[in-house]
Amino acid sequence: MENQLALLRIRVIRGINLAIRDVRSSDPYVVIKMGKQKLKTHVKKKNLNPEWNEDLTLCVQDPNLPVKLIVYDKDSFTRHDKMGIAEIDIKPFLEAVMMYLQGIPCGTIIRRVTPTRQNCLSEESCILVKDGKVVQDICLGLKKVECGKVDLQLQWIGFKGV
Repeated sequence: MENQLALLRIRVIRGINLAIRDVRSSDPYVVIKMGKQKLKTHVKKKNLNPEWNEDLTLCVQDPNLPVKLIVYDKDSFTRHDKMGIAEIDIKPFLEAVMMYLQGIPCGTIIRRVTPTRQNCLSEESCILVKDGKVVQDICLGLKKVECGKVDLQLQWIGFKGV
């Protein structure tokens, strides 16, 4: 923990139009990975549009590492099926956190991040000040799957400087 930069809170909000992996539905959960860290949400039974609203917190030691998100369908007797993957580059978010100045009014947009071939954003994402904190609402399009998106919110905690 000595080389810890800070904590990154990821609120996994919901899945949208996730892929069917069982007969008519899926039992989805999300795994978040960064380096050797691995966190996961609870399973939502038989739901293609699950609402998780769960906070997962990563210890960021290297901001150059991407945050990997994998959605799985939980199966009882076989290996869990992948329902899509996505990656988040936290560098734009970190740059916005570093330039944030106290006293900026709530709702002020610090930076806009547009979808590109290099990121998994399905729409423009704004990094803004909300309740005195820098947050980023993200809608990720899942890759390696026929359909599905995941809504997240990033929040930087305990920034120590870079």
